Amino acid sequence: MDKPVIDELEVRSVTSPAAGSIFVDDNSKKLIHAIIYFLTNTKHCFKTKLFKLLYLLDFYHFKQTARSVTGLDYYAWEKGPVPKELFHEFANPQPDIAKSIYIPKSKDSDAIFRMKPKCNFDPRLFTNRELNLMEQLAYIFKEAKADDMIEVTHLPNKPWDRTIKNKGEYAKIDYLLALDNTKESLSPEEATERINDLDQIAAVFGK
Repeated sequence: MDKPVIDELEVRSVTSPAAGSIFVDDNSKKLIHAIIYFLTNTKHCFKTKLFKLLYLLDFYHFKQTARSVTGLDYYAWEKGPVPKELFHEFANPQPDIAKSIYIPKSKDSDAIFRMKPKCNFDPRLFTNRELNLMEQLAYIFKEAKADDMIEVTHLPNKPWDRTIKNKGEYAKIDYLLALDNTKESLSPEEATERINDLDQIAAVFGK
């Protein structure tokens, strides 16, 4: 199977942000606008549901391309996969995200942590595959609450479940666990080859 040409958006997505805030470079706009998309197109999108949607977006996309959409890492917490850096960022929002998304200062429960976009979603930041996947996830989980999504993120023998069982709670979830025997999934060999290709691109174009 021939590998697709890696486009400019994919090249930008493999560059790593500097230490500190995860919202520090042009690639950060993709994460911010993925958040804006789900806040705009789903209901009950508080922190826990948002984390689950981003997790599904990233792991389904990695399964097909060996590349996540947002660049986030996820950890196996009790209630599901959590992007730990984003979790802490919400507690102390930096300027880039604060100017794009209203984030409450309250430390109250998830159910009243109501974030609101301050700007419109920009589809130009995303590939067609990414946009289609976000649209599918928003359609499927539009009315769902976070608790309704537990069956999806906690499925037996899936990444969160395998990490909890093999490494324990709070361990980092390996993206390679997204690969399976379905038709849409890359093989481990294909994924490894693409990861190596992206690493080489990052070495050339990265900061």
